[in-house]
Amino acid sequence: MASRPRIDVSADFESLAHRVAQWIVDLACATPNRFAIALSGGSTPKRLYQLLAAPPLRDAMPWERVHLFFGDDRFVARDDPNSNYGMAHEAMIAHIPIPPQNVHGIRREGTPDDAARAYEEELKSYYGSGALDPKRPLLDVNLLGMGPDGHTASLFPGKPALEVTNRWVTGVPEPGLNPFVPRVTLTYPALDSSKSAAFVAAGADKMAMMKRVWAGEQTLPSARINPVGELIWFIDRAAHGEG
Repeated sequence: MASRPRIDVSADFESLAHRVAQWIVDLACATPNRFAIALSGGSTPKRLYQLLAAPPLRDAMPWERVHLFFGDDRFVARDDPNSNYGMAHEAMIAHIPIPPQNVHGIRREGTPDDAARAYEEELKSYYGSGALDPKRPLLDVNLLGMGPDGHTASLFPGKPALEVTNRWVTGVPEPGLNPFVPRVTLTYPALDSSKSAAFVAAGADKMAMMKRVWAGEQTLPSARINPVGELIWFIDRAAHGEG
């Protein structure tokens, strides 16, 4: 890990979700123009999304300026239980006053690589260029999770997607973790083009892998996240080893 992360510790899972939700609202309100968030899947983000979709945070968020993207998704129908889009829609998107055109889901069309190319074009259209400029990050907030094998987004240990640097998005035909369905993921260049990249992790079972990531173990995909802006780990006390 090239840059030292900031560690933000909350008392428990619920406090963690509230902390991250309020942080996102504060950043969005302090940003005068459009505000891009890359969503992640998982149980911890789901609670975060529910909080953003309910008062008082829903009413404080400038949804008309917010654009929602996805760091990755499984290549399944949106009503499939494994769909990150489906989870985010049920927990948040269906309950917020966001313009429909501001929700940028990864579509299940053709092959995973076809979907990746289409999503890359959508990202480039939003960004206004085909080349990423470190001085102008693509994402304002990039929410990330860490799997038990150290993966993040759909970048799995030892898989070809780790080495893709000439694309913003790529297909992942053989994921390294259950459910073993094809996926589409942002690559490191796109994930790193973030003003704030934030890992969100809860539970004692995260502690050992997290410390390996913090030590910079390069075989672990999470350790290779190096945003142009700040890197934050939002964790609870259990993940920090405090009981």
